[in-house]
Amino acid sequence: MPHLSPTPSPTPPDWPHCGHSPTPEDPVGCRGIHVPGHTACLAHLADADRDAYLAGLTPGTDIDHRGTPFTEGLLNQLLGALRDPATARPRFGTAWFRSATFKGTARFGSATFESGAEFGSATFEGDAWFGAATFKGTARFGAATFEGTAGFESATFESDARFLSATFEKAASFGPLVCAGQLTLSGAMFGSPVTLSFAACHVECRRTRWSSTAEVRLRYATVDFAHAVFEYPLTIAAEQEPFVLADGQLMAETPLASMPDAAVRMTSLRGVDAAHLVLADVDLSSCLLTGTVHLDQIRLEGTCSFDTVPPGAHWRGGRPVRFTRRRTLAEEHHWRARQTAAVPGWHAAMPDVGHAGPAQLAPVYRALRKAFEDGKNEPGAADFYYGEMEMRRHDRTGTSRAERGLLHGYWMLSGYGLRASRALGWLAAAMLVTIVLLMGFGLPKNDPKQEATGTVPPDGGRVTFEIGKDGPRNPTGNRITGERFEKALNVTLNSVVFRSADQDLTTAGTYIEMTSRLTEPVLLGLAVLAVRNRVKR
Repeated sequence: MPHLSPTPSPTPPDWPHCGHSPTPEDPVGCRGIHVPGHTACLAHLADADRDAYLAGLTPGTDIDHRGTPFTEGLLNQLLGALRDPATARPRFGTAWFRSATFKGTARFGSATFESGAEFGSATFEGDAWFGAATFKGTARFGAATFEGTAGFESATFESDARFLSATFEKAASFGPLVCAGQLTLSGAMFGSPVTLSFAACHVECRRTRWSSTAEVRLRYATVDFAHAVFEYPLTIAAEQEPFVLADGQLMAETPLASMPDAAVRMTSLRGVDAAHLVLADVDLSSCLLTGTVHLDQIRLEGTCSFDTVPPGAHWRGGRPVRFTRRRTLAEEHHWRARQTAAVPGWHAAMPDVGHAGPAQLAPVYRALRKAFEDGKNEPGAADFYYGEMEMRRHDRTGTSRAERGLLHGYWMLSGYGLRASRALGWLAAAMLVTIVLLMGFGLPKNDPKQEATGTVPPDGGRVTFEIGKDGPRNPTGNRITGERFEKALNVTLNSVVFRSADQDLTTAGTYIEMTSRLTEPVLLGLAVLAVRNRVKR
């Protein structure tokens, strides 16, 4: 037999492995951990020793078979040794299967894991069936590889379930399952079209990669989707009713009974390319959106809610402040809460969130406005236009002083053309001021009287009359009368619609009317624009 030169081997695992049958490709040999009292793993143990070991197991026993290569038959023998006679289901204590390899179908269905379950870096070369399994401790599947269909239907995780960097090559579905803790899929990869169905407290999908279309159906979950990668349409939807299992029964959600509701809350979409993303009935009130790519192409369906401004009136600097009710971004809450004179009700950011200011938030509002407008939801886009203008008004780095002054005036007069009540209020105030000024200074003391003068020549020829009138005289005495009010109101109402009332005015009254005819139609137009922006389609 020719001598085989040794090749560098990977760092051996941190447990004593049997090293059975080394090959040129794998000079270390089998990496299965020794069965207690022996120098070989379960797969390479002598038949008599294996039978003795399995016979000594009882339901609920702690087992450690890290790195062991399991055939379907060997795994079934192990499961049979741990089967509880009372339930006819396998029951594990602490189960260590880290880096194990499972050939054929791995049938862990209906098994109970009383403590932790470690399947990290395990490889399932066939189907992996964990349907109706119960994990009472933390279940770890980090970096595991599922080459066939991974079945977790009706599985229950009473603590955390970790699939960090796991690979699902052909999984068509994942779940529905229940997780009372955090379900971690960060760094995981899905290689085929898949539907994920989870009822979980927390779902973390940071840097998760989908290589095909996918649908994520959720209940109860708070979801972190930061930096997830997908090149095909992906839908994240909140389910209103419990999931329906293959047998037609509703999935039990007992571990989540203490949750206040089944709403799905998104916490971050930072770093996501949203061009193919659809969100349905998801709460975005605490979602971080700065850094989201192609946010203007996102599709929001159903009831996707955002946070709102603090309600009611608040005192700031000795004066009352009331915010116009509108939908806002979580990051605007964080920015306003950091301001020195912030009123109560703005939500502060968590320490690890980072800071975003008006310069970063204005493009986010603009993108959301465009997304709503492209979806023919013009009234829904109005709040995001308002938010964009607010951020521009407060941006001291990218907006000039003159532009900020113009925006401030636009905000005061009509709420950026979106608050009809504000524009109408200013119009009413302007009309009242005009009426008062006209009554006080603009209307003459009396209407000028016309005079006729004529010349009668001695020869009895034609008589020519020249008609003139006195110039208006400034008013004196009592100027607040019903007659003067009626005249002032007539002039003011005509000014609003660019008409002349044909009323004799003093010089001051002429300028008052000119000013009124310039400002009041503008205010009326802003009110009409605000109404249109709220009802147009």
